Amino acid sequence: MTDQDRQTTADAVTDQLNEIIGRSEQSPTANEPHPTREPLDRELREVKDAVLRMGMLVEEQIRASIVALTGHDADAALEVIVGDRRINEAQRHASTLIAQTIALHQPVARDLRFLLSLDHVTYELERIGDHAASVAKQARKLAPEPPLRAYIKLPAMGELAATLVHGILRALVDIDQDEARAVAVRDDEIDDMYHATFAEVIDLMRADPDNVERGTRILFAAHYIERIGDRVTNIAEDVVFLASGEVEDLNP
Repeated sequence: MTDQDRQTTADAVTDQLNEIIGRSEQSPTANEPHPTREPLDRELREVKDAVLRMGMLVEEQIRASIVALTGHDADAALEVIVGDRRINEAQRHASTLIAQTIALHQPVARDLRFLLSLDHVTYELERIGDHAASVAKQARKLAPEPPLRAYIKLPAMGELAATLVHGILRALVDIDQDEARAVAVRDDEIDDMYHATFAEVIDLMRADPDNVERGTRILFAAHYIERIGDRVTNIAEDVVFLASGEVEDLNP
C-alpha cells in the first residue's frame, strides 16, 4: 500500500468516526429510541436472568441441606457440599456479564445502579450458598447419630430461610420495594427461632454431657441459617435501593 493509499484510508476512517461521534451527540426525539438502548436492555435482561438462576440454585441448596439433616442422609449432605461449586460458578458468570456490560456500554444513572446492585446481590447469594453448605457439613456429621429433640427448631428455620430467599427473588424480579420490606421483616422470625433453639440446646447439654457434641453441631447449623436471614435482608435493601435510589437499613 502506498503512502497516498494509507492517507486516503486514514481520511476515510476519520470521516466515519466523526460521523459516528456526531450521531451519538445528537439527542433522540421523544418518539425515537436511543440507538444504543436495545443492546444495553438485552444485556441487562441477561444479567438479571443470570442472577435469578443463581438465586434459584441457592434456594435449592438450602432446602436440600435441611432434607439431608432430617433424613440422616450423609450422602445427600455431601451432594449439597459439592454442589456449592455450581453457585460459585454462577456468581463468576453473573459478575463477568456485569463487568462486560459496564465496560461495553458505560451505563450511567439508573442502569449503573441496577448493575452495581445486582453485583452486590450475587455476593450475598454466594455467601448464602456457603451457609447452606455449612449446614450440610453439620448434617453430614449428625447423620449417624439419633436426633436431639428432633433438631429443635432447626428444620423450621431452614424452611423459612428458603421461603425468604424465594420471596426476595420475586421482589427482585419486580423491583418491588414493598415486597422486599415484607420479606425483611420476617427475618425476625428466624432470629426468634434461633434464640429459642440456642436456649433449648444449652439446657439439653447441661442436662446430659452426651448431648454436647450433637447440641454443638445443631447450634452451628442454627447460626448459619440465622446468617442466611441477615443476608436476605441485605438483598432486600438492594431492592429498595433499586426501586427508590435510597439507602435504607432494614435491620436496625
